[in-house]
Amino acid sequence: MTTRRADVRNVAIIAHVDHGKTTLVDGLMRQAGTFRTGEVVAERALDSNDLERERGITILSKCTSVTWKGVRINLVDTPGHADFGGEVERVLGMVDAVLLLVDAAEGPMPQTRFVTGKAFELGLPAILVVNKIDRPRVEPEESVNAVFDLFVSLGASDAQLDFPVIYASGRDGWAVRDLAHERDKGLAPLLDLIIEWAPPAPSDLASPFCMRVATLTYDDYLGYLGIGRIESGRCAVGDRFLLAHLDGSKEEFRVQKVLGFQGLKRFELSEGKAGDIIAVTGMSELNVGETITDIARPRVLPVLTVDAPTMSMDFRVNDGPFAGLDGKWVTSRNIRERLYREVKSNIALKVEDTDDAGVFQVSGRGELHLSILIETMRREGFELCVSQPRVILRQDPAGSGKTLEPYETVVIDLDEDYAGPVIEELGRRLGQMTEMRPSAPGRQRLEYLIPARGLIGYRSQFLTMTRGTGVFYSRFAEYRPFAGVIRARTNGVLISQEQGVSNAYALFSNQERGAMFIGPGVEVYGGMIVGEHSRDNDLIINPCKTKKLTNIRTHAADEKLVLTPPRQITLEYALEFINADELVEITPKSIRLRKAILDHNARKRFEKTAEVG
Repeated sequence: MTTRRADVRNVAIIAHVDHGKTTLVDGLMRQAGTFRTGEVVAERALDSNDLERERGITILSKCTSVTWKGVRINLVDTPGHADFGGEVERVLGMVDAVLLLVDAAEGPMPQTRFVTGKAFELGLPAILVVNKIDRPRVEPEESVNAVFDLFVSLGASDAQLDFPVIYASGRDGWAVRDLAHERDKGLAPLLDLIIEWAPPAPSDLASPFCMRVATLTYDDYLGYLGIGRIESGRCAVGDRFLLAHLDGSKEEFRVQKVLGFQGLKRFELSEGKAGDIIAVTGMSELNVGETITDIARPRVLPVLTVDAPTMSMDFRVNDGPFAGLDGKWVTSRNIRERLYREVKSNIALKVEDTDDAGVFQVSGRGELHLSILIETMRREGFELCVSQPRVILRQDPAGSGKTLEPYETVVIDLDEDYAGPVIEELGRRLGQMTEMRPSAPGRQRLEYLIPARGLIGYRSQFLTMTRGTGVFYSRFAEYRPFAGVIRARTNGVLISQEQGVSNAYALFSNQERGAMFIGPGVEVYGGMIVGEHSRDNDLIINPCKTKKLTNIRTHAADEKLVLTPPRQITLEYALEFINADELVEITPKSIRLRKAILDHNARKRFEKTAEVG
């Protein structure tokens, strides 16, 4: 019989990216006294991953808990970016309510719709937190009305539409139910509201043990840690359970440890009961979505379903002249093992072997989803080459024979002065404007529906167009009929003729031909892309050519050469820049652009063959 545990609340915090989820969790932990007096705690403490701290976004869902007035509140911090929607989808099954954060100045944004829609599909009630109320030009009442309209459009039930509202500043650490109230109670009103509105955790202690693994991690000492909410029964150290794998096989194991969460730490529990969110160790293999259940009376829960990937790219062995100089893991076996290990925990990712040895097709939710994986592998010591991102096309399931492609909803906030060039460029990329309105004095908000392939290579161009002042958000919308041909990059590239070290003399004579990606003293090789040509064709140059010295022409003349600073190549820029016949070479120390076929003669023969074909 299922009852409710009055001492436990399970709540997920969801929001659009950069609306302050992780900062609010910091404040809640401080309010509840989770940190000891004098303890030094980093800002955004739950963003423990280096990439999360550098980018200021949450990538991995994480569980923590605070104790308030005798009630343990389990908080799950979720990513706000739609590319990491797989993280959101799998953890929402662990909670009984969601805390929806909305920026008081921006209101609900595209990814607010995405994560809220997932919560409503599961029937979860929402508590609205209008955050960043201390910002200038805030419109809290308009934000609340916009959220209500959003809930109606998502098909929320009457109970879900009767949501409580609280106003907060996660950074300053206070919350009030009414803006006229004093702000001297910190975040205590928010914790009280969670206890009052969030349903108590369901508890079925009479039934046999059952738990779905919602997320996992690996510890060198403990092995796999399966994290999830106990659906029914109890779990203690030494108990023997059955692990039902996704492929249908079964594994019996003995529980080595039962761990709970408090603040930033894990601690050992003597027992976990239905309704608790715990971590279990002892199994030899584990995948997200698998069920841990009783041996005598097994109950296997349905497999987690997530939205299908919309973009793919090829990961391949680095076959360039500098292969193996920087990286620790360089072979196809190393890369394959790492990719398939990632699939165990990253359920929105798909990896497939191809007919070409050493080439693997990796599919994900978007460019950011895939670039985070590449950057993680790079920091682990891997060397690899990756291709241009490609959208995943489908055939119309209705049988019309039409080809469908993914479309994205785009929201842009920019200065009015830059709106014209942005509208023109998005029109060239087959974008359809759905809304245009003022967002602030001198600022405009544009909303578009655009093919996902139209956004490949656009983000960096957008920042250049708006002088870095524009804000760009996108999320997957739906599959629609193929929109037609979108012209790719309009400029060709400058290709190194031979292997060597670049020098100022050669770069100075070539910089008038386009923007350079390298400076002097950089090792290059034949087939490596060293710049962007000012025209639409590719051009082979020699960045290593040295000046012929005589008794009249000396090194001293080189001091007069003035070089334009090279363009900085980041991983995101490189993925957006390359064409279908180009690759990004990634090593722990370098990011290089290159042609897929390095030899100039072989590349010309291939191009002629392709033209004839």
